[in-house]
Amino acid sequence: MTSPKLASESGLELELDGAIETPPSKDRSAVLAGTGLLAVAVVLTALNLRPAITSVGPLLGEAQESLGASSTWAGALTTLPALCFAIAGLAAPVLARRVGMGPAVGIALGVLGVGLLLRVLDGPLVVLGGTLVASAGIAFANVLVPVVVKNSFPAKVGLMTGVYTAALQAGGAIGSSVTPQLDTAFGGWRPALASWAALAVLALVVWIFAARRKAPAAKGGESTVEAARSLLRSPLAWIITLFFGMQAFLAYVVMGWLPEVLMDAGVSKANAGLMLGLLSIIAVPISLIVPPIAARQGSQSWWIVGLGVFGLAGMFGLLLAPSAAPLLWTVLVGFGMSVFSLALTTIALRARTGAETAKLSGMAQGFGYLIGATGPFLFGFLHDLTGAWTVPFIMLIVVLAIQMVFGGLAGRNRYV
Repeated sequence: MTSPKLASESGLELELDGAIETPPSKDRSAVLAGTGLLAVAVVLTALNLRPAITSVGPLLGEAQESLGASSTWAGALTTLPALCFAIAGLAAPVLARRVGMGPAVGIALGVLGVGLLLRVLDGPLVVLGGTLVASAGIAFANVLVPVVVKNSFPAKVGLMTGVYTAALQAGGAIGSSVTPQLDTAFGGWRPALASWAALAVLALVVWIFAARRKAPAAKGGESTVEAARSLLRSPLAWIITLFFGMQAFLAYVVMGWLPEVLMDAGVSKANAGLMLGLLSIIAVPISLIVPPIAARQGSQSWWIVGLGVFGLAGMFGLLLAPSAAPLLWTVLVGFGMSVFSLALTTIALRARTGAETAKLSGMAQGFGYLIGATGPFLFGFLHDLTGAWTVPFIMLIVVLAIQMVFGGLAGRNRYV
């Protein structure tokens, strides 16, 4: 068995539930104290994890015209972040092992802020590069913040996951709705997009102060063998990953294609945009209410399946009678997409320790976002191939059914 000293020197441990013998000056495994300031820092961090992406859409045409960029460039700008989420998400646990959880989230916020400023400094390639840097920061935080929630607020995992998810969804809605006003106020797309770096700086400052306080070390600790165990051999870890991937697939398709589907059904462009924003608004109260209740129960399966039923009803409505009640179908789809909060909750609940939570979060979100990134392309490809929305929506219904199956299995009370 590997000794604690050797494990520490090789960087294999990430003990967030207890203490492993490490020099006090290099205690990378300390748990952050679950203070009110840390809760505020978690919320501010969550608010930063979507505006970098959602702020681009309203100004994409203006930026493309200003830069003389092609449609291929515009497509890459909206697709590459999801791929970056996957790659950087898989690397996040490694970063946390090297520097500690508190500094790792701080680095993520710093990288996000730098990327937001970098992408407005020059031409099309710089915009792409800056967006990828910002997306890497988002991916790191996506994976690591659920670990902070589990370890720093162990008695309130459901509540804090709900608050975190609600703030994340709210940030996405604010990013898409406020950016056009910033464009007008600051006189162009460059300062409008760069202004979101201020929110990242605010979150970073609060995070630095909140992360200074550490919780008392717990007795015992996770063995180095357990810390080094790969979740790639865990069937439950793959079930959770596929659950996360299917919901990400659906979310990316809906966010990218729903306005087009609604406009084809006779909805005006303005109303189609409002209905897309409604999806994020619906998720906020559900994220605040459902995860805390579900987390107190042994199994979250019925909650996951129940939200999936709402999503199925909305998908069938858009497939069979899109113009009959587009607002109702949108609301039902919004309820279905709110399962994202439960996907994050299951990641926290299905792991015993902080180390396993970090690895499970990285695996589920890394591979999951990779699956999700294929969604918009496949949906558009099927639409171009058939000239209608029927086959693409049949694909979505099948994917949603798969999500419900894997989500139901992921919600059962057991551990990876």
